[in-house]
Amino acid sequence: MSGILNSSIGRKFAMALSALFLMVFLLQHFSINILSVLAPETFNVVSHFMGTFWVIQYLLQPVLIIGVIFHFVMGFVLEIRNNKARQISYAKNNGGANSTWMSRNMIWSGLSILAFICLHFYDFWFPEINTKFIVGDMSGLIDPNNAESGYRYYEELQHKFVDAWRVVLYVISFVFLALHLLHGFNSAFQSVGANNKYTKGLKGFSKIYAIGIPLGFVFIALFHFFNQAH
Repeated sequence: MSGILNSSIGRKFAMALSALFLMVFLLQHFSINILSVLAPETFNVVSHFMGTFWVIQYLLQPVLIIGVIFHFVMGFVLEIRNNKARQISYAKNNGGANSTWMSRNMIWSGLSILAFICLHFYDFWFPEINTKFIVGDMSGLIDPNNAESGYRYYEELQHKFVDAWRVVLYVISFVFLALHLLHGFNSAFQSVGANNKYTKGLKGFSKIYAIGIPLGFVFIALFHFFNQAH
């Protein structure tokens, strides 16, 4: 693994794989969260399963966290290593004219997404870890002593979207996510060698994904904000 990461091509390939992995997770995460709009009871059941099934908690969740850390660290490494070459290119032939705004500012959109992830962890992941592994309540119920009380996940999600400032932060973060994905999706496929007769189709799908998924998350946040008394 260290040998692969020592080469420029190897680092880009590893970065692309981590990006594709995270895009699959993002789609899965959206598929669950949209249930909070379409079918709250199903959202509760699925959330409880995801939060208690041992394979997800003790195997897939650590892999996801490692994947997120690896992706951002590798992104910073590539940015630092490519910065000098990029500056030389701009000096010679106005490299900015041959690249998109998204490609030139991936580091900034990435930092915005990293800040959002920290907020998201603060809002949802840390409280969940505290409830399950520190308090010791794995029931997922609103009232752990009352099996008829119902699951708490939908109620907790709604509570996070009461304040307008938090909703605004989420919406802005998803805009940056869309900008990041618009370049990152195609770049990831190119780095793993997916340049073939399907390239045109992939580009079309990438635009739908890059805009549709963040827009879907924006819709979820706004839906819960406007469907509560303020």
